[in-house]
Amino acid sequence: MDQVVDAVRGMRDVLPSEWRRQQQIAQQIQQILHVHGYQAIDLPIVEHRELYMRKLGEELVGKIYEFEFSGRELVLRPEWTASVLRAYIAKMSDQVVPVRVQYTGPVFRYERPQRGTWRQFTQVGVEMIGAPSPRADAEVLALACAGLQAVGISDVEIRLGHIGIIRQLLGSLGVSDRARSVLTWSLERMRARGVAAVREALLSEFEGEGQGFDPALLAGLGDAQAEELLLHTLRSIGVNLQYGTRPAEEIVGRLVRTMRRDDRPETIERAINVLAELSAIHGPPARALASLKELIAQYQLADPGMADLEALVALVPMHGLDLARITLDFGLGRGLHYYTGMMFEIADATGLQLCGGGRYDELVSALGGRQPMPAVGFAYGLERVVLATPEPPPSTSPTGVAVIWEGADTYPYAVQVAQQLRQHGISTVCDTRERSFAQQLRDSERRGLQVVVVTSADMATQTVQWRSQRVNERMTLPEWLHRYGGQA
Repeated sequence: MDQVVDAVRGMRDVLPSEWRRQQQIAQQIQQILHVHGYQAIDLPIVEHRELYMRKLGEELVGKIYEFEFSGRELVLRPEWTASVLRAYIAKMSDQVVPVRVQYTGPVFRYERPQRGTWRQFTQVGVEMIGAPSPRADAEVLALACAGLQAVGISDVEIRLGHIGIIRQLLGSLGVSDRARSVLTWSLERMRARGVAAVREALLSEFEGEGQGFDPALLAGLGDAQAEELLLHTLRSIGVNLQYGTRPAEEIVGRLVRTMRRDDRPETIERAINVLAELSAIHGPPARALASLKELIAQYQLADPGMADLEALVALVPMHGLDLARITLDFGLGRGLHYYTGMMFEIADATGLQLCGGGRYDELVSALGGRQPMPAVGFAYGLERVVLATPEPPPSTSPTGVAVIWEGADTYPYAVQVAQQLRQHGISTVCDTRERSFAQQLRDSERRGLQVVVVTSADMATQTVQWRSQRVNERMTLPEWLHRYGGQA
């Protein structure tokens, strides 16, 4: 029981007044996404665990709510992107690309509760599937800002990174694919804990892998042949390769690469030094790009494909974005291992992160798509957006109508009046506790409701009375609806 209580602690109750405001802000954002051509989609909250294990990254994997039911390993959805791509692969891959979808719904992560962070929260976001960079990237980045602008958040800072450039630079240093992957996703760790922490993580990642195998066994074989031979050998001697969510072929492929790894200490150390200098580059786009070019020249590295990022920076002003709000940050990691190109985060003036996203051109294939498919997207944390949205002035307008009845014989007529008001779309309540007229009136005022009174005389004449501080009139219900119904 203690574990259950701890699991739900930090999940938030949204009360009526908060819910109304949250829904209003969500609808404003959804309308912006709609006019940009994004169609709404809804998907199950529960997904197969394997969908999220491969590409989320170790930090987020540790925050997943996972459970087993009827022999199936399941999770509560921790984010939307993988779920949307699963649906795309299964049911939308025949549509004309790019496919533009938007979504709104809860996600679940076992986070440490703090300001703007709950273990259940709402993401509102988009995915554009089938559109290559950089034009789609510029459109999506501008759209993320437009949604915030629509709800009154204009003072924002955009952090823009590019994981594809980092991967290319590390690859040109001669490190293995595995070492490059570990280094690439150590950017946030390096910024927070320094170079020593990354060096330790790299050693820990490789420690013990491949021990007990002689690389000479695979001499003269290509990778595919080596993997087939090793897989057959391990299975024939009864080794259990069903470990976690990784297929046996992936485990053996990693083992073959590990056995053949020729990462020399000096190569790894050079890569760590380059990554340290790279992650320190951040600033206005022009200055940051110049610093990146200096670093490439200093280490005599191949061009990592800067043209894509330079084109994105050039396209941004066409969409009305001020480059002064953009900081290029080559230390931006975001922790999700499916990103392949540009990534971004948007924060308000206080530094509260409201939105994040990026490009993930390899995820469709990784999740079983028939062919590679470029894709880009982002998501808002709706609760954080609500926190950052300027508070509206207190509402003085009524939120609905209370039909107050005087005398038990008038109750049937009061119910009839309430039903007619509801048929006209007016939120209406009718007392069911048989309280006095004064008690009903006091309760209605506390709720901020307009008051429509019915008495025996009103029932006889099929009229109602509207009471306010300024008015006490008797009229027919159609007359009331015509004169005052729009105020309810």
